[in-house]
Amino acid sequence: MLYYVLRAISALVCVLPRSVCEFLGRVLGNFAWLVVPGKRKKLAMGQIKMCLGVDEVEASRIAKESTVRFGPMLFEVLRFPVIRKNPSQYVRIEGLEKLQQGMADGKGAIIAAAHSGNWELMGGAFAMAGIPLVGVAMKQKDSAADKFINEYRTLIGMHITYKTGVREMFAMLKKGWAIGLIMDQDTNRRDGIILNFFGYPTNCTPGAASMARFQNVPVFTSFMHRDAGGFHTLVVDGPFYVEKTEDKREDIKRTTQKINDAIENHIRKYPEEWFWLHDRWKSVREDFPESDFGRIE
Repeated sequence: MLYYVLRAISALVCVLPRSVCEFLGRVLGNFAWLVVPGKRKKLAMGQIKMCLGVDEVEASRIAKESTVRFGPMLFEVLRFPVIRKNPSQYVRIEGLEKLQQGMADGKGAIIAAAHSGNWELMGGAFAMAGIPLVGVAMKQKDSAADKFINEYRTLIGMHITYKTGVREMFAMLKKGWAIGLIMDQDTNRRDGIILNFFGYPTNCTPGAASMARFQNVPVFTSFMHRDAGGFHTLVVDGPFYVEKTEDKREDIKRTTQKINDAIENHIRKYPEEWFWLHDRWKSVREDFPESDFGRIE
């Protein structure tokens, strides 16, 4: 039932003017901020103050704007059937030629991204620009919602696999596809590595560097920025290659740190567009109880 409701809402949204969708998205985003639990707001503001060194007022503004943006982002996803017809009216890609050249030999590439801007549209922008892209997704708990979002991701050209589909990722990489990986969230301690992020020890996922090293393919970073009018700029940088020495772990750590640094630099430039509600230091808090993040809960 939910699937058909979402399709009906999307059909309605697709006939509304873009400006109306922007307005309704902001309304929805502001409502979302009102219902975010106080503890989660406190977490977001604490992380913002810790990372950016801003005061309470500015941290509150950034945390709220970071949440409100999910409203327009949702409406853009619902408008994928419209966006795919005229993608240039919604997004442009800086550095696309770098990615095209890096993939020219047919060996594929890794695109390391973050939960900043509209990351759903980011994958679609690459696909609509002719880049064969595998979007690595987390399966939604609700099967109807999962069916809907994956159908719309496919609609704008992406091939979707779940995070558990590692074999499929390698198979597609060998066929010359780009694998898009979101690299900015905490992972479990067994799979993660501790690196520097905003000057603090942070548990990071090594997937991009590990896969790139194994297949000897380039890594590109990719971040999207949305301006006040709703137009997106997608910036690509790279290629970066994972050095192969006898110390595999150190090779992976060096490249993953480079990716972390790129993510941090982008967040500092556009702090309102990152997902601050995520507990970025949840798996290491107990190890560093006296640190700034150890006291944020």
